[in-house]
Amino acid sequence: EYLGDAVLELIAAEHLYHTYLTSDEGELTRLRASVVNTKSLARLASRLSLGDYLLLGKGAHKTGARSLQSILANTFEAVIGAIFLDQGYRAAYKLFSRSLIDVQAWPDDNYKGRLQEVTQERFLSTPQYDIIGASGPGHRREYTAEVSFGDGVSGKGRGRTKRDAEQMAAREALAALGALDHPPAQDEVLEAVAAHEARRTPANQPSN
Repeated sequence: EYLGDAVLELIAAEHLYHTYLTSDEGELTRLRASVVNTKSLARLASRLSLGDYLLLGKGAHKTGARSLQSILANTFEAVIGAIFLDQGYRAAYKLFSRSLIDVQAWPDDNYKGRLQEVTQERFLSTPQYDIIGASGPGHRREYTAEVSFGDGVSGKGRGRTKRDAEQMAAREALAALGALDHPPAQDEVLEAVAAHEARRTPANQPSN
């Protein structure tokens, strides 16, 4: 768990550093905090059904400890640590950078961050946003934004602020790409954990 926590911090820091090239240190630090926190890691653990594999005492089982965010987050960190020890940093990075940052662990409304990840990965391009309209009186202004990448406009959205309009445009583009919610592959993770356990077992058994 302790080791996995450190590895997760590094995975997030490296991925964000290479993805958001124009962001300053403060912004990168804020993004990393939104990625590596108890709530985000617990969501990942739940998607992978890691709680089903925990060995708990009767008391903990009765109190619902299997579904506690803190326990799920710690379990996820432990899995990361095990994969790091068994297969190295790059294996852990490959398995979890996408699920940590590209999908599950982003805040629910950070569609712009999600879209930038997707477009860079799929199209080697960065989305461009434009405010194409505004309506209503000053105290109830509503903006319309569009986002484009590749061959043309890919999404439009409306909001009370320019930022909100851009977020909604990004959400529409993600929906069109089928990329609003791609949970990590559970089988791939469990296979990595099983491989780690298989390698540990012979070393722990007494030799004949």
